[in-house]
Amino acid sequence: MRALNTFGAVLSYAIELEAALRDSYVATGKDDEARAADKRRQRLERTRAEHILEITLEPIHGLDILDYAALHDAAAAIDEREAVAAAFFRDAAPKINVRQAQRILLRCEREHAANSTTQ
Repeated sequence: MRALNTFGAVLSYAIELEAALRDSYVATGKDDEARAADKRRQRLERTRAEHILEITLEPIHGLDILDYAALHDAAAAIDEREAVAAAFFRDAAPKINVRQAQRILLRCEREHAANSTTQ
């Protein structure tokens, strides 16, 4: 199991999360939601690429990948996965020391929170 203890690890996990949600939406025929997840994934990839060099190498503490296990459970309802995704982004944002990256993570959190209540 991979640790979420660096900027790169957190952003890489977020990118994988969005890709998995996109695939779930494609499988259930929710094309608008799939496009939104792909757009968030692309935004996170740009953020990682733009800020990976300017951050300090301070370790990140307090994020445990097991807390977000429902994201990887294919049997979990998409609404539950959206709620867990929102929790991940909400938990991760304050731990990142790059303000623009924090804003991107919080925006993802808001979008997932809205999706989890509208599904």
